[in-house]
Amino acid sequence: MPERRHSAGGRPGRRHGPLANSDRLEELGAAIDQRANPTARRRRRAPRGRRRGVRITAIVAIVLVGLVVALIGGGYLYARYRFDQIPKVNVAGELPQLSGRPFNILEIGSDSRAGLTGQVARQTGASAGLVSGQRSDVVKIMHIDPAAGTITIVSIPRDTMVTLLANQRLYGRFNRINVNYGGGPSLLAQTITANYGIPINHVIQVSFAGLINAADAIGGVFLDFPYPAKDAYSGLNIPHAGCQLVTGFQALAVARSRHYQWFQGGVWHYDPTSDFGRIDRQNVFIRALISRAKHLYNPLTINSFLAKIPQGITLDSGFTLNELIALAVKFHGYNPASMLTYTLPTVPATLPGLGDVLFTQQPETQQLLVSVFGSSLLAPTNPPPNAQLQTPLPPKIAPTTTTTIAHPTTTVPARTTTTRPKVTTPANPTSVVPYFDPVPCTP
Repeated sequence: MPERRHSAGGRPGRRHGPLANSDRLEELGAAIDQRANPTARRRRRAPRGRRRGVRITAIVAIVLVGLVVALIGGGYLYARYRFDQIPKVNVAGELPQLSGRPFNILEIGSDSRAGLTGQVARQTGASAGLVSGQRSDVVKIMHIDPAAGTITIVSIPRDTMVTLLANQRLYGRFNRINVNYGGGPSLLAQTITANYGIPINHVIQVSFAGLINAADAIGGVFLDFPYPAKDAYSGLNIPHAGCQLVTGFQALAVARSRHYQWFQGGVWHYDPTSDFGRIDRQNVFIRALISRAKHLYNPLTINSFLAKIPQGITLDSGFTLNELIALAVKFHGYNPASMLTYTLPTVPATLPGLGDVLFTQQPETQQLLVSVFGSSLLAPTNPPPNAQLQTPLPPKIAPTTTTTIAHPTTTVPARTTTTRPKVTTPANPTSVVPYFDPVPCTP
């Protein structure tokens, strides 16, 4: 069956007008900066055409969209009130964000069940105490370039082997990247920078409850399932095909699904890609989330959304409301289909005591990182191990705008297998969608 390609977030050619209060918000931001630094010179207002751009969001960064919408519909004081209610955490190792320059947000999807009650708690194992603590089941770095008006997301599979900076007596010198999150986001952020040279400027983390609350508060997301689908492990249950509203626990189940099955030709088929398939479905969910969230203008929906944001979502303490205001003015009207998404190139292996793991693949990984992060990429201080458990420095890759990057997402035949699909090198990774996966839709 041929691969399906869709445009996310609405009908082709649909355009959105300029932000209603962009002039007022820009003047407000300038006034705030002027009060904070009386000697600062007022910046010349950019032409309206240049001020149009993209609004940022992600599966764990939907809080940003909510705050932007609040600024449009409720004003600065209300957004400040809601922003102050969001839990903050100090993250060591973050680099300062430079005005107007590209920056990176580490997005952490935690498997913490804290705050879950009732049927959802039973479905996720929280009520029985089957799962405790927290692990980073989702590790994404969102690269935002204000000048270019682009958003790129690089996902790191949770089983990727890295060189640990701490807890080596407990976990060894090398282990999966997600063991770094047990004590909080600082060590995870530092490990990513030390292994791959990716500078981290901000961190956003969300638990199961945070994703459910955010999805419910915006009224769910619309996804088109080409076939009935299920996942006995995540609890996904889509009994019929077509464009449909996904809310609550089912929204979480889509984002968590690693054992995805679809019903085709009278037979249930299994997606063998595991974490890679989950990453792709998360990216689809992100696009649907953006499309849904950026059309919120109902004050009651906005208030409900922002009231639920603090329940399960945490920002780093360096993320300020003034930065969000500036982003709200600079980046809006974003077309989710233009967001590029990549997965770190890896090779599978099996290690005694650890089981199935992934090793960073070179030079493909360095080509990807140079292409996305450019000259901001740092020299790794603790490179990740290769399959021989050696830690060579990454190869030198000259920055280029024409590098073709491997993306481990292809159409998977309708069969049950444990073989990982062959890696391809599409020019536009956004367009690669397995034919059996859901895609964003407009009812």
